[in-house]
Amino acid sequence: MLKSLALVAVASYAGIAGLLWLSQESMIFLPQPSLGKPTAPRGWSLEAVRFTARDGTRLAGVLVKPGAAPDVAPDARSPLLIFYGGNAEEVTLSAHGAHLLGTRALLLVNYRGYGESEGRPSESALVSDALELYDWAAARPDVDPARIALHGRSLGSGVAVQVAAARAVKCLVLTSPMDSVREVAKSLYPWLPIALLLRHPFDSAARAPQLKMPALFLMAGEDRVIATKHSERLASVWGGSVERVTFPGHDHNDLELNDGYFSAISKFLDAHL
Repeated sequence: MLKSLALVAVASYAGIAGLLWLSQESMIFLPQPSLGKPTAPRGWSLEAVRFTARDGTRLAGVLVKPGAAPDVAPDARSPLLIFYGGNAEEVTLSAHGAHLLGTRALLLVNYRGYGESEGRPSESALVSDALELYDWAAARPDVDPARIALHGRSLGSGVAVQVAAARAVKCLVLTSPMDSVREVAKSLYPWLPIALLLRHPFDSAARAPQLKMPALFLMAGEDRVIATKHSERLASVWGGSVERVTFPGHDHNDLELNDGYFSAISKFLDAHL
């Protein structure tokens, strides 16, 4: 009987590990359909972005641009903020709130499989697409390549960090960031060999010490998805200066409801862009 129970336990453990191996994409990436036509704030313009990646996958999003100030030349190059959303976020829906981040252009392109973007998401594909889009944006005549900042939220923080490690990014804003998907998964499943099973580790902590640009960390005091300890660990190994803002009483998905959230981002970007 003991031998039979042991065999059942081993089989069950192997079955759970195998299920995690097979289904991890559906646990990490939660593609959202297009949820309506994005709109720009009053006085801003909205440009549809249709971008074909190197492998032929077509990506879709928008570039939101502020109206020109009276004392700015019409051909002046604008600073740019590129946003990478969470694992269940259709980012073009954020276009209407671009003005809350100050008077700078905002690039919102959905991950593969999200919104109107084609393909299937993976860590390597998301990072590759992000690097191509960064280069495309930096080469635009209306963008100042020396003043490009990145904003990554949740899973998007892992994309932002990898882009910053490969390009001359001016500064980063990280909302509910994590040290890595691997460490978050280990906290959730400490009894499984996560390091052996995970195909999409998004290991930001391994890259952080080499990143010398300033970063703003925005954290929810009651985050039940990415515990604050994961954000703090990433901040502790960051190679550049770090500003931390914690919002007590907020959970993973409601930071934007705090009046200080957008003002903290705008203030940080004003200082560094």
